[in-house]
Amino acid sequence: MTTLSYAARDARTMLRRNLRHALRYPAMTISVVAMPVLMLLLFTCVFGGALGSGIGGTAIGGTTGGDSGAYIDYVAPGIILMAATSGSLAAAVGVCVDMTEGIVNRFRTMAISRASFLTGHVVGSVLQTLVSIAFVIAVALLMGFRPHATPLGWLAAAGLLTLLTLALTWLAAAIGLVARSPETASNIPLPMQFLPFLGSAIVPPESMPTGLRWFAEYQPFTPVIETLRGLLMGTGAGAATAITAVAWCVALTLTGYLWARTAFRRSANR
Repeated sequence: MTTLSYAARDARTMLRRNLRHALRYPAMTISVVAMPVLMLLLFTCVFGGALGSGIGGTAIGGTTGGDSGAYIDYVAPGIILMAATSGSLAAAVGVCVDMTEGIVNRFRTMAISRASFLTGHVVGSVLQTLVSIAFVIAVALLMGFRPHATPLGWLAAAGLLTLLTLALTWLAAAIGLVARSPETASNIPLPMQFLPFLGSAIVPPESMPTGLRWFAEYQPFTPVIETLRGLLMGTGAGAATAITAVAWCVALTLTGYLWARTAFRRSANR
């Protein structure tokens, strides 16, 4: 076997370990899934009528805003994206637990690829988050979300969500490596989870005050949300917005990967 084959085998072993751990201790996964579902219920059933009226006259999923039934077509893509941001919490905590409990030091004494530890965590967290996203989409459909995406649109939306999940998971893994405790690791990603609220997830940026509107238009999540919304609703978000969304995802992935790799190497010298 080649070095790459050994590394792939070790990464599969770590992936299997992390998935089994998630099945044995599902509390974190359940809490991660529950947050976006609760947000969907809150903003659709409680605030949907008021928010839909507030953006009345705006085309929402091919209908006119003004009621919660139309508003869910606007808000659901943003909440689906929040499921991806919520998944980063579990990744950060999982990596930090392994680092603080000393299991990583044991791994370093074994004849396994050093890259397999992070690879197993990242791939495992991405798979769990994608399952959570699918569950949130199913709940949204049951609540009245009616996307008009073509099969190609669904495929593109899945690809964008996967790329975003990968980016956020690498960032979360880096946070887990530098955090001093699992509690700290669970708190640091919180701003990232709520950043979509300051974008176009809940209301259009045009309805915000000038300063907040500028921030909402230029922060990373807004082009991703707009591209996802355009793909799912069949309206399209424009080539420039889609390119910006992919560029942000790639940049965040590279940032998280390089940060995590550097932090993991430094942890070996402590």
